[in-house]
Amino acid sequence: MSPVRVKICGITSVRDALAAVEAGADALGFMFYEPSPRFVSTHAAAEIIRELPPFIAKVGVLVDAGQETIQHVIDVCGIDTLQFHGEESPKFCRHFGLKTIKAFRVRGPEVLEQVKHYEAVAWLLDSFVPGALGGTGATFNWDIASDATALSPRVILAGGLTPENVAEAVRRVRPFGIDVSSGVESAPGRKDADKLRTFIAAAKSANL
Repeated sequence: MSPVRVKICGITSVRDALAAVEAGADALGFMFYEPSPRFVSTHAAAEIIRELPPFIAKVGVLVDAGQETIQHVIDVCGIDTLQFHGEESPKFCRHFGLKTIKAFRVRGPEVLEQVKHYEAVAWLLDSFVPGALGGTGATFNWDIASDATALSPRVILAGGLTPENVAEAVRRVRPFGIDVSSGVESAPGRKDADKLRTFIAAAKSANL
């Protein structure tokens, strides 16, 4: 198997973006959801993305945003992938013509019926924490994510991943990709270079 793809989410600075790239990240996520402690403006995201090498995927994370807002993010920032983390319909997710990730907050195995309705590039399975959308540090039952890989070859595992548990997660689930935010931070929105290196190395060596 090829190494798992790693997405570092909640990037808020050029420093953190380049540290993630140097550590071996395949994708960076930019949070365009104002209540998040990792929120970044379109102007700031555009400045960061201009400094990135061309082979890094640039993912815009949105939560129940309107079409005009999403189109503005696309036009201004230079992202190449949309990640929908709200209640967006399958039709809405297909509207913009970019690669798409649809996130699902996992309460239990019933999510496996929900994901089937979304023809997306990837399904991102995250922990359900009341009142929070990602970046919680909470895990969920990885057996559900493993079952999802039988339905799609493009499952991204998120939720509570850290340098200490990511290798086990990759070996158990065998996902296409993994997504981390709080697990590689020194504070919300501020990445730790040592944690980035340790996390990505552990993830990519786990399924070789």
